[in-house]
Amino acid sequence: MSLGFIMCKLLAIFARIYSKNDMKRLLFTLIALLFILASMAKEDLLSNFPAGSTPQEIGRRLAYHFIDGKHVYWSDTKNLGYHEVCTWNGALMWGRAMGDNIILQKMKDRFDDFLANYKENIPAKNHVDFNMFGSLPLSLYASFPQEESYKVMGLDYADSQWELPKNAKESEKRLARQGYTWQTRMWIDDMYMITIVQAWAYRTTGDRKYIDRAAHEMVKYLDELQRPNGLFYHAPDVPYYWGRGDGWMAVGLTEVLKALPKDSPYYKRIMKGYRKMMKSLLRYRNDEGLWNQLIDQPDFWTETSGSAMFTYAFIRGVKEGWLPAKTYAPAARKAWLALIPYINSNDDVTNICVGTGKKNDFNYYLDRPKMTGDYHGQAPYLWCAAALLEKE
Repeated sequence: MSLGFIMCKLLAIFARIYSKNDMKRLLFTLIALLFILASMAKEDLLSNFPAGSTPQEIGRRLAYHFIDGKHVYWSDTKNLGYHEVCTWNGALMWGRAMGDNIILQKMKDRFDDFLANYKENIPAKNHVDFNMFGSLPLSLYASFPQEESYKVMGLDYADSQWELPKNAKESEKRLARQGYTWQTRMWIDDMYMITIVQAWAYRTTGDRKYIDRAAHEMVKYLDELQRPNGLFYHAPDVPYYWGRGDGWMAVGLTEVLKALPKDSPYYKRIMKGYRKMMKSLLRYRNDEGLWNQLIDQPDFWTETSGSAMFTYAFIRGVKEGWLPAKTYAPAARKAWLALIPYINSNDDVTNICVGTGKKNDFNYYLDRPKMTGDYHGQAPYLWCAAALLEKE
């Protein structure tokens, strides 16, 4: 029986008992009560989890597992991998949400050790996947504001993403003249890699130029890449709805909206694109309540990294009031509970698609190897745990 039905029945009963003025006061009281009850129901769905599946427990398992993990590098370069940066940021997010100062200090110690002993692996500032490293020192700075060098380092990565190199190509100059980063390449992955460092720069400084950059870029990608069904091809010339690729887009939209002031001229356009994507994702869930390696292919296998990214976008949407809780809170809960069995006894996430470049080949996506413990999967699980713990 719905809350609305109960309220209508109560109103009918009280109408026979009270005067018109009393009824007005009663109506306002019942409406307020309805909102309170709806809020409580939402909170219960996103907070009351069975033992072993709480965000406190799952986050602790994955965050502490990360402490002694080996560094991973991007492709065939020496640059620290963006997927490790994402996991590092996830452990910090969870630590702040939990108030766990031990994990926060351990994340700081890992970073200081990296700067001291792995100088050759500090990412360059010449590629979209490298520049996102700047989000890490800025995230650390949020917990350790005495470390001014973290702020300086992070802002340098954010600024260099919009500063043309001396040997810039004409295409890169043209992008700059239009207000876009010269690192624009129209892959949907970019909408997390670009926006996360700019969003963190805005949070750190309060300077609107950073979030305006991210929002301006996001609108370009939405206008050019979002399909009528709300999803995104991996790239304009690769007509496949790859799970993690769309996952990067989902979390990029989420992070921009979380930071973007509502008076921004970009806000409504980005919210429209976000809601359109979330509505489509509801439709493409598999029987587990998760998503497949190719989102629209029911015979493909369940892929955990993209699924966790979509779950994170749902959780944030409900908690921020962007999505109707009646529809999306149950979906977020089901997805979170379905994700947990994919964590093995070593605290490694399974069924993670390997790092994947674009390719116009259906079987290429079907046959991608599955990894266990890869940071592409560990990271979004931590984001979900943190989002479930954070207060609205």
